[in-house]
Amino acid sequence: MLTDLPNLLTLSRIVVVPIVVGLVVIHTAQTDCAACVLFILAGITDYLDGKLARAWNQNSDLGRMLDPIADKLLVGASLMVMAGLGRLPYGCLYPAIIILSREILVSGLREYLAATRVGLPVTRLAKWKTGFQMTAIGFLLAGDSTAVLLHIGWLPVDAMGAVMMWIAAILTLITGWDYLSTGLRHVSRGTPGATKLSS
Repeated sequence: MLTDLPNLLTLSRIVVVPIVVGLVVIHTAQTDCAACVLFILAGITDYLDGKLARAWNQNSDLGRMLDPIADKLLVGASLMVMAGLGRLPYGCLYPAIIILSREILVSGLREYLAATRVGLPVTRLAKWKTGFQMTAIGFLLAGDSTAVLLHIGWLPVDAMGAVMMWIAAILTLITGWDYLSTGLRHVSRGTPGATKLSS
């Protein structure tokens, strides 16, 4: 139900997306810091909604539908607005492209396999990828301007975010290939109820 706390947490992650984008566009030290804080809070809700849904037995079809949508909107919008404003330093545009491409690939595979009633479980390596990815985006949203604002200008925030983005991209390629291989195995086996893959 929409009134369940886990679903409300998931919805809050969607609501915060345009706010984060707006703060990034304004691009002052204060708004960059606020965008980073909101992104971190949204990431925490991603952990809490699933944990609470399982603990309180409030799993729902709505939650299962909204959760991956909220995640992809948050990550995709953050990366795209920073790319559009030229705020992806040290060649981070390329890992951003890899990450977004992988998200589209996995979404398509999950949709196809769901029709065949086959699950695509999240691997431990994929969780590490998500950790590096979310941390990297948080750092890049904050930027060096936030470090100056917080009087820690000696901390290379942009560089740290860039390093983690590249690590996330490498893990993205590995996990993306694993998911693709799993999907192709089910296709080649002719899983009962399978439908034709669409482009």
